[in-house]
Amino acid sequence: MQLKDSLAVITGGVSGLGFAVAEHIVRNGGKVALFDVNDDKGAEAIDALGAGNAIYLRTDVTDEAAVQANLATARDFLGGLNVAMNCAGILGAGRVLGREGPMPLRQFSTTVMVNLVGSFNVAKGAADLMQHNEAGEDGERGVIINTASVAAYEGQIGQAAYSASKGGVVAMTLPMAREFARIGVRVMTIAPGIFWTPMVDMMPQQVQESLSASIPFPSRLGQPGEFAETVAFILGNRYLNGETIRLDGAVRLAPK
Repeated sequence: MQLKDSLAVITGGVSGLGFAVAEHIVRNGGKVALFDVNDDKGAEAIDALGAGNAIYLRTDVTDEAAVQANLATARDFLGGLNVAMNCAGILGAGRVLGREGPMPLRQFSTTVMVNLVGSFNVAKGAADLMQHNEAGEDGERGVIINTASVAAYEGQIGQAAYSASKGGVVAMTLPMAREFARIGVRVMTIAPGIFWTPMVDMMPQQVQESLSASIPFPSRLGQPGEFAETVAFILGNRYLNGETIRLDGAVRLAPK
């Protein structure tokens, strides 16, 4: 699939990695629907992308009915739907046994709900619509790309909830790809390392430098544009399916 043919729903699409993907797709001739919960950022994103190229739909990815309704609205605006990009996520940081006691179960479950269940919710809803697309080359009807994290493999202290949620995203990639093979929908996941996002931008300079120094090569934070280019590579190479790609400069997270 070429970027110019991409009709994409992007969760977490108004900032960070999601917005970088949206920019890349629109710049190359595609159209996007941005699912997020930040209305102000949503308006700014549409201004930047152009109202004819993008739509913002306030969406809680854990709400099954809302996701189904907004996917249908997105399909109507885009004139179809052949890409679903899951970028919505929360950190949910906290120790299992913190200074004030054990982690509240609600904190753990909320992190899993947004990062894992939300990704599943959007993926299954998108696949339900994509299965009705006209088949292209190799019978392809659509592509679903999830966002995990290197924390799925070597989570740090304080990342039990986050790592569990992202590990689940990695684990569901292959079985979902195997199931969707019959409808011509590929499923891939990207596991980014330490990327330059608005959250990192607010960190002190010394913390940013320390993070950069921890990355073997290149010894810097990943750029959102590099994430977007990886998405483009996945869309364009139909033989990529059922796999998770680490995008991390060879970093391996230390215990803390």
